[in-house]
Amino acid sequence: MTRNTGRSLADLVTDHGGQLPAPAPAPAGIDRTRESRLLRPDAPRRGRRRKGHGWAPVPAPLAVYRASSAEIGGIFPFVTSNGLPPTGALIGYDALTGGGFYCNPVGWVLDQIVSNPNLIFFGKPGQGKSTAVKLFLLRSMLFGARTLIAGDVKAEYEVLCRAVGVEPISLGLGLTARINPLDLGPLGAGWTALPAAERTSRAALIFARWVVLLKALIGARGVEVSPADEHALATVLADRSGWANGDGRLRTVTIPEIHDALARPTPELAHACRYASQQHMIDETRQATDALGALVRGALAGLFDAETTIDLDWNAPIQSLSLKRLTDLGDEAIGVALACTNSWARAMTDLRQPGQITIVVRDEVWRQMRLGIGAVQSLDADLRLSRNDGEVQLVVAHKPSDLLSVGAAGSQEVAIARDMMALCDTKVMFAQDPGIAEELSELVGLGDIARDWVSGWARQRVGRAVWRVGDRLCKVTTVRTASEEELTYTNTALVATS
Repeated sequence: MTRNTGRSLADLVTDHGGQLPAPAPAPAGIDRTRESRLLRPDAPRRGRRRKGHGWAPVPAPLAVYRASSAEIGGIFPFVTSNGLPPTGALIGYDALTGGGFYCNPVGWVLDQIVSNPNLIFFGKPGQGKSTAVKLFLLRSMLFGARTLIAGDVKAEYEVLCRAVGVEPISLGLGLTARINPLDLGPLGAGWTALPAAERTSRAALIFARWVVLLKALIGARGVEVSPADEHALATVLADRSGWANGDGRLRTVTIPEIHDALARPTPELAHACRYASQQHMIDETRQATDALGALVRGALAGLFDAETTIDLDWNAPIQSLSLKRLTDLGDEAIGVALACTNSWARAMTDLRQPGQITIVVRDEVWRQMRLGIGAVQSLDADLRLSRNDGEVQLVVAHKPSDLLSVGAAGSQEVAIARDMMALCDTKVMFAQDPGIAEELSELVGLGDIARDWVSGWARQRVGRAVWRVGDRLCKVTTVRTASEEELTYTNTALVATS
């Protein structure tokens, strides 16, 4: 039988008027036949009947499968890379491709992979969520990024701070450190030398931040802030800060000053707030006034009711505000402390130098969000402004219900919290139970395959997570070095007591 070998490449080129170059002559002394035998050793199909030569008594059966192009695209070697550039902090490797996985939120924005640099981490306790966050912070320091832990509730980041030569700042009853959440921050630097238009612009930003914080603190006591209350707060802030005088001056105020102005208003202040009399203003704002009094006379008295006594060193790679000593005061007190520290951190990170990357970590975010609509709006505002400010907001939560339990179904709080997911274009999902994975699938928009990764593949090994970067999915296994294990270990307390 004659074998049909078909037309050669040379024949095809000749048909179209071309000609392949002639092969180069073999150098003298080289045996092409022997070389081909070295490259393609002659061996039987079943191998040689010797130990180590791959001999098989029975040939392997050939399995035949039928599949569509969509299924074939998920079989090696047809799996393609995720297309993320290898820049930024190395986190681990992508199980889909075997290549390294790098996290570079700001670079992803510049490459138009995502629309904002914010990240949100979901995961059950003990699945490697905190480890991945710490590795990202530690390795981002190599690129000049600076980190602010705006409220370290469990003192998880203290070891990391001390490892790079930074002593964390502890807030607690009896300690000397105090924070004024109504601090001017860098926006108040060189105020008198600023042009009038610049002072007006900065004052608008400062007052907006102050009002949002005060609404959150009042809402934490279960008091709903009405539009009239909000107007009164803004008027009192302008009066006590000196801005209402019209001479362009602005000074720092404290929460006790605001409380005192509401409790004992002057006739001029009551008129400016559009109340008929001083007593009318006292009666109408009584609930808001009493709510603010909790920070003056309550469990947190002495922490957020006076001038700031600490000074952050922004040349340091990381700064941390530890709230561990407040854990005995309850979730509400911790939530209020987080709201105050977050507002103060927002002020401290204003006016950074162009190109300077600041990562603000918001851990245990559910505690703050349960304070009410004001706290939700405060976090929402920070996430929205991150792109313009060049700031990376890193939110850490356990499960979607941490965000959606801020209010009744259909409430404004829940609507804002749900929209906040869109303000974090990078979502990192560690192992979850199947029911929680289903919630994530609905909230984040995961497909069936990615949902099964979260509830199946990720649960098989600590450190596995599904990263959704914009519209791209990656199966990432976090990898840490031996020297990093001690810095990122989160079960120290359990081991010490076992």
